[in-house]
Amino acid sequence: MGTVYAIANQKGGVGKTTTAVNVAACVAEAGYPTVLVDVDPQANATVGLGLPKTGSPSVYDVLAGRANATDALVATGIPNLRLLPANPDLAAANMELPREPGSETRLRDALAGLRDEAAFVLLDCPPSLGPLTVNALVAADRVIVPVQTEYFALEGLAGLLETLTLIQRELNPRLAVSGFLLTMHDGRTRLARDVEREVREHFPELVFDTVIPRNVRIGESPSFGRPVIHHDPHCAGADAYFELAKEVAARG
Repeated sequence: MGTVYAIANQKGGVGKTTTAVNVAACVAEAGYPTVLVDVDPQANATVGLGLPKTGSPSVYDVLAGRANATDALVATGIPNLRLLPANPDLAAANMELPREPGSETRLRDALAGLRDEAAFVLLDCPPSLGPLTVNALVAADRVIVPVQTEYFALEGLAGLLETLTLIQRELNPRLAVSGFLLTMHDGRTRLARDVEREVREHFPELVFDTVIPRNVRIGESPSFGRPVIHHDPHCAGADAYFELAKEVAARG
């Protein structure tokens, strides 16, 4: 049975989608059947894998009960990696889901069958703690939290941890933090080094050893519709994501 990972942080621009796309591609390259679920109305994970954000059926149709998750999966061109795409219509779910009783478990129930088909299921969450992110956290076994090594990134961690604790207590007791991932790290700056030290001191057991560097190839790869490990497999960013995928697999 596969493991479901949510990639979550309510702060935008911290590398959630980049991490989801590249970890999914890395574990798929290692031979594991993998599914990436785009839970963000911006559909960046969908576009980042070279697919249009106008496709249907999408994760919105799955949440609305109009499509089966397995039937909505599309091939990505990467062996062992399939995508449950998003489109901008998904934004409506933020208003519709809270009106439905028990809506917090809608995604978990919809994805239940995928656990038998994939070793890894990764959920790319939107930059908020709204209904879509809550659904993803309820569906997940583990959560990976990208943390940009800048000052304001630290301020949101307390709120996120409170939300995780609430979901663990009320909706998903099996949810565990797989790790905090330091992203967009520029080791030449004192600020980046200070933020890394502070995060590791506060969460010594939770921070991944791997640090994702600031890297031009990571930034430009979505415009080519490819993960960085395919865009430039020998760059520092690709090396970092390969190492991260190994850590994620080792942590279970």
